[in-house]
Amino acid sequence: MDLNIRIAGEAGQGIKTTGHLLVDVFASMGLWVFSTQSYMSRIRGGLNWQDVRVADYRITSSRDQADLLVALTEEALETLRAEVAEDGLILYDGDEAQDAVAINFTKTAKDEGGSAIMANSVAGGAIFTILGYDIKPLIGYLDEAFHAKGVEVVKTNAALVRRGAELASDLQGRLPAPQPSDAPPQVYDGTEATALSAAVSGVKFIAAYPMTPSTGVFTWLAKNMEKYGIIAEQAEDEIAAINMICGATYAGVPAIVTTSGGGLALMSEGLSLAGMHELPAVVMLGQRPGPATGLPTRTAQGDLLFALRTGHGEFPRALFAPGSPRQCLELMRRALETAHKFQTPVIYMMDQYLADLRLNEEERDETPRPIDRQIVTDAGGDYRRYEITDSGVSPRAIPSGDAFVVLDSDEHDEEGHITENLEIAQAMMDKRMRKIDGMIAEALPPEAYRDDEGAGTLLICWGSTYLPCREAVDILRMNGHNASMLHFGQIWPLNRDAVREAIGSRERVISVEGNAWGQFACVLREQGLIGEVELLTRYDGLPFTAEEIVARVEG
Repeated sequence: MDLNIRIAGEAGQGIKTTGHLLVDVFASMGLWVFSTQSYMSRIRGGLNWQDVRVADYRITSSRDQADLLVALTEEALETLRAEVAEDGLILYDGDEAQDAVAINFTKTAKDEGGSAIMANSVAGGAIFTILGYDIKPLIGYLDEAFHAKGVEVVKTNAALVRRGAELASDLQGRLPAPQPSDAPPQVYDGTEATALSAAVSGVKFIAAYPMTPSTGVFTWLAKNMEKYGIIAEQAEDEIAAINMICGATYAGVPAIVTTSGGGLALMSEGLSLAGMHELPAVVMLGQRPGPATGLPTRTAQGDLLFALRTGHGEFPRALFAPGSPRQCLELMRRALETAHKFQTPVIYMMDQYLADLRLNEEERDETPRPIDRQIVTDAGGDYRRYEITDSGVSPRAIPSGDAFVVLDSDEHDEEGHITENLEIAQAMMDKRMRKIDGMIAEALPPEAYRDDEGAGTLLICWGSTYLPCREAVDILRMNGHNASMLHFGQIWPLNRDAVREAIGSRERVISVEGNAWGQFACVLREQGLIGEVELLTRYDGLPFTAEEIVARVEG
């Protein structure tokens, strides 16, 4: 059994706070949770909502309809009313509303708690009662959360939870709700998982010019600077940020920069500089709909081809795109390791959907495990920074000791000095490009899901479409379809033999992507790995749901 709660209203009404409260308490009770949010690009007003799906089995997608709509404004009520399930229920934060139950959360919080900010406690008590849950876990969570604010704050919130339960007492158990199971109590989102992975992998410097949806990674690392020994620098612009990263990595400091599509456009020259300098610069790219400013707070997968091609000239790079918070932990580390081993830029791609979604995950290992920076510490006076090698990877020293480490944005010889000798220039280009062979040899294969029988219908996906596609395959199987999924967490370079074997011969191949062109299908076709395939795309700024994918596959 599963149930979807949608909390909707204006920016500034505590929608995110209420949603996070429910997610954390439900998870602590042993329930499976999945939460996403949709919000406008404004500080106050507009129409925002957060979905909190709760179940007694593992869930990996949001749902199209709400079983319980908690409308905090009239606009939310009227706009989202049609998206409530036929046997669902609407709660309205007001005095009366047609076809809805009016419980004035805000007024109750003001009158009985002294502040409208506590309306989420009233709403929480009402929601728990409607679902037939005991309010004790909710009160216990608030006790722990507000303990530092004093006894009176804790008591007031507990009283408001009880008051909310009392106001909804006539609806006790109105909506059948899933019962606690064996779900992990920990809840993660893509932002925290990405930032934590960078921190425990040994990143010591982060630079950024804030840009949604990448800012959360920057602020998390800035907040935890002292704990992990990190320097966080808010640059004056994206050009400065990428060049700071180049400087830090030249000095041997593991570093990342965070940005979005428009920011990466400004960073393209700096990325090319890192390619020429052979620096392990890692760019965390948070995708959102474009072109230009586009929809700053919505989600998209529209920057794949841009990330693959940006930066003038030719130089090797790797692209990673996690599909879940667990993969964020793994692939940010992989991005850093790849950048340092092959001394080349790496782009780590996520999007607003993955950045903000929250779900249960097994307990993570937060033990610091710094990556191998692949630095030569005993380079002598005859050191050559760009020594030509069979692998294309030269010994990397940092400015210290006897080694004289020379870099230049012009083409250079093995020692790093400017050259216009065309034979040397070609040899240097060949050296850099030979790294791709090593990167391909270590490329991650795509992850197959439910493909033990060689399914006839194959969903190909990458990045954040992983979770809804996974649940869609489960539903398609239950509906009698021989379906499976192939997810790519590494986008470039690809091991063509491994990919060709994984795709195999299928009756139907469908590329599920959050863009208009089917950009990853373009990459696979360019590499000779697929022919014409079906495209299942979405580019309205909202994420896929499993239900939508199933309906379109079956339609």
